[in-house]
Amino acid sequence: MSGHPGNPEPLSPRAKLAVTAGKAAAAVSRAAGRGSGSVIGGKVALKLDPDLLGRLAQHLDVVLVSATNGKTTTTRLIAEALRAAGPVVSNALGANMPAGITSALAGGSDSKYGVIEVDEKYLAGVARDTTPKVIALLNLSRDQLDRAAETRMLAEKWREGLNGTKAVVVANADDPLIVWAASSSPNVVWVAAGQEWKDDAWSCPACGGVMQRPGDDWFCGECGFRRPAPSWALSGDHVLDPHGSAWPIRLQLPGRANKANAATSAAVAAVFGVPPQVALERMYQVQAVAGRYDVVSFQGRDLRLLLAKNPAGWLETFSLIDGPPAPVILSVNARGADGTDTSWLWDVDYGRLAGHPIMVIGDRRLDLAVRLEVAGVDFRVCETLDEAVTMAPPGQIELIANYTAFQDVRRRVGN
Repeated sequence: MSGHPGNPEPLSPRAKLAVTAGKAAAAVSRAAGRGSGSVIGGKVALKLDPDLLGRLAQHLDVVLVSATNGKTTTTRLIAEALRAAGPVVSNALGANMPAGITSALAGGSDSKYGVIEVDEKYLAGVARDTTPKVIALLNLSRDQLDRAAETRMLAEKWREGLNGTKAVVVANADDPLIVWAASSSPNVVWVAAGQEWKDDAWSCPACGGVMQRPGDDWFCGECGFRRPAPSWALSGDHVLDPHGSAWPIRLQLPGRANKANAATSAAVAAVFGVPPQVALERMYQVQAVAGRYDVVSFQGRDLRLLLAKNPAGWLETFSLIDGPPAPVILSVNARGADGTDTSWLWDVDYGRLAGHPIMVIGDRRLDLAVRLEVAGVDFRVCETLDEAVTMAPPGQIELIANYTAFQDVRRRVGN
């Protein structure tokens, strides 16, 4: 479905009814204290008009962002950068399946840009419906083993779904799975954004051979599949653009992973004519993303809230926290939204927490306790967040939680 960005065609009576009913359902859900209501609102709207997502996107220049880690933050950074060029509608709270995306776009009738985070499983379908101008692909690693396909299968799905797309694909040249997924697209902008977690990228996605990884480079010795030459790169605290100019990254968000997200976001903004300097300056405004990185006061203590949903995410998060003896609270659940299989805990190097006083909470605190015992780090199991905070020695507390555990914590601290 092609449209004319900036000139929305009037919605059909059916589409208008669907939007109105969706907003009403969302309002009822909010009033009942069941969250933002965006998912139920979107489901109701799509039931009444199955083509609504495409209709709502037709006047927008759409950017889709997908990855295992960093989707929500990168979506937020791109949205901030593009606001330099016009109004933006975005699913800022991370409701990233078709219902949540439909709900978000229903509020964007006056917008010029739609910046949309998309769950990995739904990328090809949402791309079909929204005719994006840019698709940003950051990384692929193991996640929710009971729900998501094995990473190579997911990369293959993306490759098929994006084959011949008219969108500019902005993709991470350092992740072989992302390169494989993007290589079927005719117009790719490669970004050297780095890859900290390599455990899902030792075999070649093209032929199954063993990947050679000298330094930052990678290639398959059997079929010749190799790292493409990037036109954008993260280099320390700077983004290098295709002309070789270095632009300083100043973020309020911590860590190398967020600098990589900023580098990708600058490359996306440039497709729309927003210069790197302007894009990066606007990204500095972002202090927290849906509660992540917030420092909150609770029971007279400062807690920094950090989200880590899978092994790659935990690895990045360990590099963000203050060193020992900073107290650390770890919380893990295994509800539907987290994935019910906790075997991924064994892929995380918890030995990196040695020297920290550690308190363990959450539905699956005993699973985590067994893992920490084997890693040889000291910890205490606590029943509640309140007990863990009381037990923590002085200093700012670093709190790392997976998805629903993170939401539990935010509710408890009133964030």
